[in-house]
Amino acid sequence: MPPGITIRLATPNEKKTLEDLQWRASLVWPEYREALLAHPDAIELPLGHIERNRTHVAERDGQVLGFSVVLIRPNGEAELDGLFVEPAAWKQGIGRFLVSEAERLAASEGAEWLTVIANPKARGFYDACGFELTGDEQTRFGPALAMRKRLPVFRQFKT
Repeated sequence: MPPGITIRLATPNEKKTLEDLQWRASLVWPEYREALLAHPDAIELPLGHIERNRTHVAERDGQVLGFSVVLIRPNGEAELDGLFVEPAAWKQGIGRFLVSEAERLAASEGAEWLTVIANPKARGFYDACGFELTGDEQTRFGPALAMRKRLPVFRQFKT
């Protein structure tokens, strides 16, 4: 765990803060910038993802540094539907910490796999987190990678 980083559930009043963070992280890549700016609707964090406790925030000293969204699909698999870290905080272990929390959440809900549709530029990150490539996907902004990771069995013990 990165020093001083805590993970907590997002609150509804943070929706805009998280979307702004997603914009900053997404606009880093010049090859996507023009298309994103032409389609501002592409970046929206549905309020329901926050209200249904699907969104976790990483913060240090009260400053939001990243967030993740995990959704359970009808087939029982979990999808890492969003993972964004403040660009100034990249390479500090925050993304990996958020992935670990996503794995814990997904496994605790009975998912065997955590899937992600990843930006090809993030392949090294997801490889390092233990994801495997399963194929290619076409998104509205170009090609992406379909990846997945088998989750450990997680049992909650009641006392």
